[in-house]
Amino acid sequence: MGIILCATRGGEESQRTQDAAIELARQRGDTLIYLYVADPSFLDRIAAPVVVDVEGELERMGRFQLALACEQASAQGVDVQAAVRHGHLQTELASAARELGATLIVLGRPRGEASVFDEEALLSFATRVRKETGVEVCVV
Repeated sequence: MGIILCATRGGEESQRTQDAAIELARQRGDTLIYLYVADPSFLDRIAAPVVVDVEGELERMGRFQLALACEQASAQGVDVQAAVRHGHLQTELASAARELGATLIVLGRPRGEASVFDEEALLSFATRVRKETGVEVCVV
């Protein structure tokens, strides 16, 4: 029995990735761990001062999204957990994979304007994560 680590931002855009991770966990009999990384670095591009606790708000939003994802996976009979990290996605994904003993990392192909990566950048990211962790990466 292995551990599937699925990076997710939650919400409608992540549903396809979460569904694929659930199906992989069911087929393999693996534990599924959803990972949300709260990364406020986008604020570096904003000139105006921000008064709110953005990192805290991102974490609360992430925990809510993860609770929904875990509920869905659990309803389908999957052993599921959630993890929230703070920082940059690649660093935190690699660190979580090592610390949690991941045997597979699942990444999604976001579509539309909310996409962080184009296809080439996503595949390059997946390759870097695989090389850094030694863990198989599945892009769905």
